[in-house]
Amino acid sequence: MTAQDDPFYAYYAHESAKPDTIVRFTATKEAVQRAAQAFSFPAGPWKVADIGCGAGTQCALWAKDGHSVFGLDINEQLVGLGKQRAQAANLNIDFSVGSATKLPWPSESMDIALCPELLEHVADWRSVVAEATRVLRKGGILYLSTTNKLCPVQEEFDLPGYSWYPGFMKRHYEKLSVTTRPELVQHAKYPAVNWFSYFGLSRYLRGLGFRSLDRFDVAALGAHSAAAKGVLATVRSVPPLRFLGHVFTPYTVVFALRLQ
Repeated sequence: MTAQDDPFYAYYAHESAKPDTIVRFTATKEAVQRAAQAFSFPAGPWKVADIGCGAGTQCALWAKDGHSVFGLDINEQLVGLGKQRAQAANLNIDFSVGSATKLPWPSESMDIALCPELLEHVADWRSVVAEATRVLRKGGILYLSTTNKLCPVQEEFDLPGYSWYPGFMKRHYEKLSVTTRPELVQHAKYPAVNWFSYFGLSRYLRGLGFRSLDRFDVAALGAHSAAAKGVLATVRSVPPLRFLGHVFTPYTVVFALRLQ
């Protein structure tokens, strides 16, 4: 089977170049930049690691801003596509093929480590976090986006309310997705097997020496109307409202500063 005949490759090659995807990844980059502001992070350019980079769409956005970018993905075909696109755009991006549980970069070599939409797909997700922490310098920023077990809306499985399914049902559909029903997960080779919340991940990261911010903390630094600023201030100051805010957002997002 050629790369073009692989449904997974074909899907992500197309999705990674869509205008909506570029808008979404641009919003991610800008959110990380706002988090850097909140953490009083030194001005760039920065060394940025995109772990699970796919076809390199996020890498390209950071490289266009003048940062030194390092992308890694386990899918050799998508990395090859990323290299082709970077070369066509005259962007210098250091791409590698490899596992997120064994990164090729030296310890404390990166200013920012991005793990977008990754932890849910790796059974040993703690090793991914450990490796991202290893390559991140003290004072560096870790960005995680992943599944949200609090919210019934999700895009991993073509099944309504899947986030709230009990564990035995999730295991059943995970097995189907890699055997007889690959269309349930857009033919993904590594379907989501882990489900998180901001609260659980931030506690875990605190044990590793990180201080975390959530999507509402970082959104408050953006340009908003007076009404929107008031809503964000209320959500951030009233814990039950902050919790409900996480319940109503499909993905978990964590911005974390490595303190030690």
